[in-house]
Amino acid sequence: MTTTTSAFDATQIEATAERLASAHPSDIIAEALSHFGNLTISFSGAEDVVLVDFAAREARKLNRSFSVFSLDTGRLHPETLEFIERVREHYDIPIEAYSPQADAVEALVREKGLFSFRTDGHGECCGIRKVEPLGRALASVDAYITGQRRDQSPGTRAEIPVVQLDPGFGRADRPLVKFNPLANWTSAQVWQQIMAYGVPYNPLHDQGFKSIGCAPCTRATHPGEHERAGRWWWEEATQKECGLHAINLGNPGDLEQ
Repeated sequence: MTTTTSAFDATQIEATAERLASAHPSDIIAEALSHFGNLTISFSGAEDVVLVDFAAREARKLNRSFSVFSLDTGRLHPETLEFIERVREHYDIPIEAYSPQADAVEALVREKGLFSFRTDGHGECCGIRKVEPLGRALASVDAYITGQRRDQSPGTRAEIPVVQLDPGFGRADRPLVKFNPLANWTSAQVWQQIMAYGVPYNPLHDQGFKSIGCAPCTRATHPGEHERAGRWWWEEATQKECGLHAINLGNPGDLEQ
């Protein structure tokens, strides 16, 4: 029987997070699948395709289903677009693409040009190209899965639990549960899983890109650099979030829909 977020109040979320704190990602995903019939996976990079792989295996065991979505910002690398299509074909699963509102993009470009984020910070552009589409993607679901890891960003992700309520995209009348099954995993573990099971991955990783976002805001990293060093490299290192995970910055109210 499928339950909804009404069964997951703040107290139960905390208890579930504690119970699953050291669980394997596949067990956390199985828990999510067991409780939510409209579960979705936010997909873009290496971590996310591992989640899709785990979810596909667990869904078959449990006779459950899940959906997958991606944010097509309009400025993704061609390799990323090809990668998304390859994942769709490999797992024979639809991937719903959410694009930014054309009027909002046109207004920003008309007023500030194509690269305003280099001087104004990336928040405004990401708000239009990522945050608003994410709000639409999550509007009709009760729970979603992300590929966040604690070691990705010591300044913003070091304390993320394996499951939490998302006050940024949830509403008072419709709470939103957010699962982070890879919270405890390292990048090395993610890549061990990819190699061991033949999981598809973005070819940009073979060119030195450890963390991949929009083309103008992503570069390859140098040996010894943290994986997030290639994202918005002109900005302060400890606040590298685009707004999709505003709860990590302690200001989820900024993104209420």
